[in-house]
Amino acid sequence: MNAGPWPHGQDGLSSADAVLRRAAERLAHQFTGLVGEETVERVVFESYTALARTATVTAHLPAMAEKFARDRLTALAQSRGLVDKPVPEILYVCVQNSGRSQMAAAITRQLAGDTVHVRSAGSQPAAGLLPGVLTVLEEAGIDLGEEFPKPLTDDVVRAADAVITMGCGDACPIYPGKRYLDWQLADPADLDMEGIRAVRDEIQAHVEHLLAELHAHPAGTAT
Repeated sequence: MNAGPWPHGQDGLSSADAVLRRAAERLAHQFTGLVGEETVERVVFESYTALARTATVTAHLPAMAEKFARDRLTALAQSRGLVDKPVPEILYVCVQNSGRSQMAAAITRQLAGDTVHVRSAGSQPAAGLLPGVLTVLEEAGIDLGEEFPKPLTDDVVRAADAVITMGCGDACPIYPGKRYLDWQLADPADLDMEGIRAVRDEIQAHVEHLLAELHAHPAGTAT
């Protein structure tokens, strides 16, 4: 693969460079015939740089960047019609991707299983998930596991059938043929535990209604 445009030492790339290039090689092999090698490498390094802007712990950052890049490349291939979308794609967007959108994505996965595919992102992602959000989801039997705040990228918006925003204003680009909804929800960062539980329950009601609509309109037919 060609060398990327990032000089050694920038944003901690010097120590991660070799690891990222190996990740790019793995992903290039995985996406052979779908996405070019140069695009794969660019997405990998962009993903690392974007996550590094807010990360407070960098030990697992290359692995997180590879996971993020894989999802972005999948979304890119989907948006180009190169990969089938057997189920509706839902994208949840809030400001920091540390509370509301993470809760919505987790609750959707719990309720819908593999009948939908879910992504979440933030217009200004935080360094980590809110502890209170983790707690109230654990109370509902949901473990966020290895989830982390991710920046909003154009590829995931293009791949989505439904885009749900939560307090992020006009940060999300608008494309035709998608269902756009804005859920007015309080920010868990400003709430006590009872308030976060109330937001969780409100999100669940919204999700149940959304899933009923999407299952009546399969992937690619949302309006």
